[in-house]
Amino acid sequence: MAVENVTVAISVRPHLPADNAALARLFEEMQRHYRVPCPPFETILADLATLPPGVEILVAETDRIIGFAICSTIYPGPGLRAGFFLKELFVLGPYRGSGAGRLLMQALARTALQRGHGRVDWTADGGNERLLTFYGGLGGTRQPDKVFFRLSGEALAALAKADD
Repeated sequence: MAVENVTVAISVRPHLPADNAALARLFEEMQRHYRVPCPPFETILADLATLPPGVEILVAETDRIIGFAICSTIYPGPGLRAGFFLKELFVLGPYRGSGAGRLLMQALARTALQRGHGRVDWTADGGNERLLTFYGGLGGTRQPDKVFFRLSGEALAALAKADD
């Protein structure tokens, strides 16, 4: 892969606690990319140090971390088998198109099969054709019979207080 006229090798591995500072900087970059607010760096570090059970992070790296995939095991899926839900896949801008995203997804797929999982699910920005093409190129299929819902903010608080 060529980045700024330099060929680099990309590898993928599970996240280690020693990666937290580099990963937190990548999270900040992701938030800038999506133009959404970002918590303070120290908050990101604290959250990475206390990940909820079941959260797994894969990192793509050259001489530094350039991307990540974050997933959790879900159950049940078809046939009452477990699967993964991919929450985030992100690769730094200069490395997009380098194969890093594909390597992260391949590692996730291998891990799913090794654990006997029946599928990997994720959501994607419906207006990002490059992203949709990337996921389609992996063999992913859109699920037109499914609708993605989110409960957050005031609606989350209101439902939590219902019947109190």
